[in-house]
Amino acid sequence: MLHFRKALGVALTAGLLAACGPSSQTATVASSTARGTLEVNPPLRIASLDAAGFATELGATSAGAQLLAAAGSPACGVDFYYLEFWTVGGAGEVTESSGALMVPTGAAPTCSGPRPIVLYAHGTTTDKEYNIADITNTANTEGALVAAVFAAQGYIVVAPNYAGYDISTLGYHPYLNAEQQSGEMLDSLAAARAALPKTYASATTDSGKLFVTGYSQGGHVALATLRALQAAGSAVTAAAPMSGPYALEAFGDAIFFGDVDIGSTEFTPLLSTSYQHAYPSNPIYTTTADVFSAPYATGIDTLLPSVTPIATIFANGQLPELAEFNSTTPVVSIPGQPVESAELTAALAVPANPVFKLGFGSPGLILNSYRVNYAEDALSNPDGAVPTPKAGVPLAASPPSINNLRLAFYKNDLRNGNWYPKAPTLLCGGDQDPTVFFSVNTGTMEAFWSNLPPGLITVLDVNAAPSGPFAAIQTAFQASQAEELASEGATAVVENYHTSVAPFCTVAARSFFSQF
Repeated sequence: MLHFRKALGVALTAGLLAACGPSSQTATVASSTARGTLEVNPPLRIASLDAAGFATELGATSAGAQLLAAAGSPACGVDFYYLEFWTVGGAGEVTESSGALMVPTGAAPTCSGPRPIVLYAHGTTTDKEYNIADITNTANTEGALVAAVFAAQGYIVVAPNYAGYDISTLGYHPYLNAEQQSGEMLDSLAAARAALPKTYASATTDSGKLFVTGYSQGGHVALATLRALQAAGSAVTAAAPMSGPYALEAFGDAIFFGDVDIGSTEFTPLLSTSYQHAYPSNPIYTTTADVFSAPYATGIDTLLPSVTPIATIFANGQLPELAEFNSTTPVVSIPGQPVESAELTAALAVPANPVFKLGFGSPGLILNSYRVNYAEDALSNPDGAVPTPKAGVPLAASPPSINNLRLAFYKNDLRNGNWYPKAPTLLCGGDQDPTVFFSVNTGTMEAFWSNLPPGLITVLDVNAAPSGPFAAIQTAFQASQAEELASEGATAVVENYHTSVAPFCTVAARSFFSQF
């Protein structure tokens, strides 16, 4: 669920951009604010590179050269357009949103004419000004990755920035709100399809093939989008959600019972604020002091996303960098249930695992009283996947409103809704991920859909012994991990693991899509 912590150091320089700005057509501004409406058409072209120029740009840094080696030499040039469109927030509020339309260019048959669309969902960022379309921004490593892997190989890419970011005036981001985020993905797709005929590369058209993918937070968004597209009767060619928190109720249970993921103190304010707006009849808190400890409660509901860098937010004491929970173990006392009380007290102790242990300190972000309330809900209404997976990995019945955060997790858990992918789907990740746990999320979905026809669901663990059609990707990932261990040490490997998986899963997604 993190953005790219370990920067790829890839961006396109102004010196190689050409013919930017609106096309020769007169731009029109839409009067409607209906969702999915493209606000300005044709959209602004931020950047344009031919294939050779793109390769030169990528090869200018060692990290870019590594990306070039993984993605392959660009077959096409790419035009980068900035989309402005209308969508809604988590409570149905009308808001502007924005994103990228990346259009392949060039004379090669794979670069023009009818081309497939990749609808891409990005990972978590705390940067309020995030704009995946601005490929000239050196911080936009995910945009560079998607451009190199997909757009430069002949795929039209559509990637929203999400409500609450960039030009959106929504005062929060509907983080991991499956209904809102999947709906916004569809809105961005509608806007992009309206823009495509009026771009400079108008000869590049929609072939009708639609692929859906995304990484981390975007993995959850991508899988929710597949569900939404199926519900709308829209054809999806294939999907490849990557390293996503799909089984949110199970994942939340694991974290509250002490398996604290790296980045939790960033994710928690985004989640609580998102669900506070989405579910007013089941609010997460009456006041933020119901959930968060005194040093952090005031202002946390408007803290993220922010124009202030997250490192500064940590340094200012507005959030703890690591301590999700208090290092003093709460003592649980449930009337008439001494055994259960003792079990919960033991379960809430500081774990021995050194990575999870980092998530405890004094004071922790979340109050002990709130953690106990959540744990009592999990005890009364077990999920089925955590702590011990049950056969079929059922989703617990909707929990009563003992703890409304857990209820929100249930609502946005992608086992919810009695559905399954009808398009071929690749679930890619790494089983040592300390940020989005592979077994709790990807493994749970694999088990949940274990009775589907063979070949419909493909699971790729880049950390597993290399075999099958993705063996080269697994080998390359493991070699990169060994190199990082030798050069930077074990701590760096753990801290960067979630980010390190991204390029390899993204290339795997393209390989998967190429079959169709």
